[in-house]
Amino acid sequence: MQHRNITGDSFFCWDGDTLVVNILGKPAARVDALGEPLGNQLRVSVKAKPENGKATDHMVKFLAPLFGVRVADIEVVFGQENVNKQLRIRSPTTLPAVFGAPPPVRTPPKPRRGH
Repeated sequence: MQHRNITGDSFFCWDGDTLVVNILGKPAARVDALGEPLGNQLRVSVKAKPENGKATDHMVKFLAPLFGVRVADIEVVFGQENVNKQLRIRSPTTLPAVFGAPPPVRTPPKPRRGH
């Protein structure tokens, strides 16, 4: 099955308030670590072994606090048992430095007060 790459040439994009990230995973690494972008994927290393998707589950648990979300707020779109994967992170409250500046926050205008 072919998956649609909505991120284009970047390793991430925004879909409303959801961050879509393409990942190149490295299981069985020495440490859990967020790496640098490589093409249109972000390198992420995890200590967990690649057994029945356990490395991906470990990766989601590792990434959740880095984005200020719960594990349940991260969806694995594809790649549960593959090094190439795409994640959707719902309403992240923080972004690691590799993502650059966050998108501008849209605040509704304040209501005018009558005098």
